[in-house]
Amino acid sequence: MTDTIETIKEQISANPILLYMKGNPNQPMCGFSARAVQHLMACGQRFAYVDILQNPDIRAELPKYANWPTFPQLWVNGELVGGCDIVSEMAESGELKTLIDSVAPKA
Repeated sequence: MTDTIETIKEQISANPILLYMKGNPNQPMCGFSARAVQHLMACGQRFAYVDILQNPDIRAELPKYANWPTFPQLWVNGELVGGCDIVSEMAESGELKTLIDSVAPKA
């Protein structure tokens, strides 16, 4: 299991914007993941994702590591932002775009 935690840490540190979700951005496998993806895509920046349905070890270990029981989970700059509800609230207030733009690689 330590390998899984190391993988999670590497994924989080290697990707400034990372969404752990069910499915993928083109085919989300749950409504919460779909909403989180829509909000992220609306920010107009590229983001990485991990399909937890394809990675059962990560699906099992990430909630313990993050101390957050549900998916999706949005991580920005190594910090857990939260799940669908928090992402939705931030999108509505404009905070999400500000946050995402602040860490997105400058082209």
